[in-house]
Amino acid sequence: MRAFLRVAYAGYAGVTFLALSLGALVAVIVTPGLERRRSIVRASARLFLRLAGMPLVVRGIEQLPSGQCVVVANHASYLDGLVFSAALPPRFGFVIKREMARVPLAGSMLRRIGSEFVERFNRSKGASDARRVLRNAVSGHSLVFFPEGTFSSRPGLLKFHAGAFITAARAGCPVVPAVVRGTRAALAPDRPLPRRALIEVEILPAVVATRTELEAASAELRERARAAILSHLNEPDLAAA
Repeated sequence: MRAFLRVAYAGYAGVTFLALSLGALVAVIVTPGLERRRSIVRASARLFLRLAGMPLVVRGIEQLPSGQCVVVANHASYLDGLVFSAALPPRFGFVIKREMARVPLAGSMLRRIGSEFVERFNRSKGASDARRVLRNAVSGHSLVFFPEGTFSSRPGLLKFHAGAFITAARAGCPVVPAVVRGTRAALAPDRPLPRRALIEVEILPAVVATRTELEAASAELRERARAAILSHLNEPDLAAA
């Protein structure tokens, strides 16, 4: 009976997600204005989490600067992007691995809400993507990164890639560390069926570089942001393993 209920819940959650995603995609296709489209996706993400029995609690939202910033967070599940879409104001865009652009439905949706796709495996394309992200950041866009670049079935914080912090240092804006909890329990990387779980997002105080040279400033931002996330995550440091 327990196994049957898990499968039944997974089917319900999948159908609910698909229905809301299709509705949101149609809406963002016909809606003008980037922030309006992001607001539609935000409302749809919040509704899905509520209907799926995954209540979202956001703490520290007042820590977000009123101006441009770069949010960086730990990465534990495929749900993380959806959760941050629900948690953050619609002025934020996401920096996402380029493979997502080829996923039916998701790719179209992400393009319509101004997501930045970055190539991870082709160095030349990756450099071109990074330059485009930097141009947009310098133009004043606020962005969300998952600087681990991937996630593991093993709890813990992986090493951070430098892109988010170079972007923030070049744009001269603060980095805002954030911690997401509960998404690994709700949809674990090694478990195909979702489960009900409380999901929490905690926004931590912004980090501002004290050094002025680009490389030193980005290294400082990466070190301080990662230390802040690690201190609030209550998971092991996998980069030190």
